[in-house]
Amino acid sequence: MKVTLLGFTVSNDEMNALLDCDATMPIQTHAFAWNLVGALHTGGATVQLLSSDPASNYPGNPRIAFRGRRFVAHGVHGRRLGFINILGLKHVTRFVSCLVSGTKELRRWRPEVLMIHGVHSPYLWYGALVRLMSGIKTVVVMTDPPGVVLPPDPLITRALKRLDCILVRGALSHVDGVVALTVRLASDFAPGAPSIIVEGFSPPGPSPSRPAANSRCGARVIYAGGLSPSSGVDRLVSAFRRTSAPDARLYTYGRGQLSEWINDQCSSDSRIARVQFSDRETVLGQYVDADVLVQPRRPSETFAPYSFPSKLMEYMASGTAVLSTRLPGIPDEYEPFLYWIEDDSIEGFTAALERVLSGNREERREKGLAAAEFVRANRSVEAQGLRLYKFLRRVAAARSATRS
Repeated sequence: MKVTLLGFTVSNDEMNALLDCDATMPIQTHAFAWNLVGALHTGGATVQLLSSDPASNYPGNPRIAFRGRRFVAHGVHGRRLGFINILGLKHVTRFVSCLVSGTKELRRWRPEVLMIHGVHSPYLWYGALVRLMSGIKTVVVMTDPPGVVLPPDPLITRALKRLDCILVRGALSHVDGVVALTVRLASDFAPGAPSIIVEGFSPPGPSPSRPAANSRCGARVIYAGGLSPSSGVDRLVSAFRRTSAPDARLYTYGRGQLSEWINDQCSSDSRIARVQFSDRETVLGQYVDADVLVQPRRPSETFAPYSFPSKLMEYMASGTAVLSTRLPGIPDEYEPFLYWIEDDSIEGFTAALERVLSGNREERREKGLAAAEFVRANRSVEAQGLRLYKFLRRVAAARSATRS
């Protein structure tokens, strides 16, 4: 099967260059995209790429013009789509690039399925047009709900997001299949379309083993990801400050609007380390050496039913114990492998931290290793790739049955 993936899949070097100057951190988008490519390959598909850089709008990214060209990354051939990185113009120019460059590549590649990564309206409407004109099946990969409004968004951005949400909902009525992180993403935004739930991919590598006992007294608690109120990291820091664990240490890895605030907390609580921003491999190594990894996203947020935190899979694969809020998007089968924050208040968060930190270290390690075994057996690139390939085959077969 030949599959074209339309999205934001760029090389590691290009992503690192983007991270050097961009206000956002599309690291998880990048990791998910390449895991998706790897899963499709291991499942039996041949993949080509149509990609644009996942740059935030100017001036969040100082670059305005992104040029298109053919490329090869990690042995996969693709076409970069050029665009103008200004709010509003970005959508228009990406759609034009799809019409001009994308159509040319699709005629050359002749795929059976066009997969669209993300709810980006220019790509979704291009997919609807391709489906109408050529009969190529379109499958959207939904990792987030459309039109999520953030507190710092100005009025014009909020208005454009509402308009974009309408456009996305309209385009989703013209897809042949949905790959979604959660059940609610598929059922609420593409009702009636065949769907498969893929929360993510366990990072490749050997299964973790129990390390030699270390001599440190206190526990290392780690959070990695975006440092914004929507991630819940402010509540984590506030709850940690209330704990009575004098030897525990909290480390945060990432970047965002709360970076300076977190650093300010260091002056009043020496157990809190200054924020660090490190490459992915370094952070993964820190997971293994930690005692507890925390996923603090609030279940009461409006987007919580559609959310499966991308970091959760990385956390579990490390073999380190994970403490998480009970997001509705986390499937029930994860229940035995996580420690849970039952009460979403600061007091409840503090109690959950103290309960885990005061527990037996060996029991924490056993729970972490069981979580790693679960995701590597059931959520590996190979396991997910086989499921995805079978799903795409069913989507393609539906076209043949309809035509006959």
